[in-house]
Amino acid sequence: MAVGSPDHTTLVAAVTAAELVDALSNAGPFTVFAPTNAAFAALPAGTVDGLLKPEKKADLQNVLQYHVAVGVFKPEMMADGQPLGMVNGDNVKFSVKDGKVMINDANIVAIVPASNGLVCVIDKVLLPPAPAQ
Repeated sequence: MAVGSPDHTTLVAAVTAAELVDALSNAGPFTVFAPTNAAFAALPAGTVDGLLKPEKKADLQNVLQYHVAVGVFKPEMMADGQPLGMVNGDNVKFSVKDGKVMINDANIVAIVPASNGLVCVIDKVLLPPAPAQ
């Protein structure tokens, strides 16, 4: 995971608050799309603090699980328009243009191999679609 990265302290704090550390530390393999601290900071004011409250744990888990896929999915394997099912049950969509790969509206800015999969650093927080009414 991104535990040692100075650019992912917000993500690590969120994973800890959501009690997902053990789940993401097991054998995997996983692909984690890891927003940077700057990506979290770009959310509307109060969003992160609100999600870190104990009563919002289920919402926080949903958001974080929308950043994890079971399996190793290298960006270069993705096709334009390709969907991918995430751990929370929702799908993301990849777009590929001029060799740049995006997941939803986030740019994949770095790839870091992990002992149990792959970490793809992204520049935006992925927000799951609103539940159907």
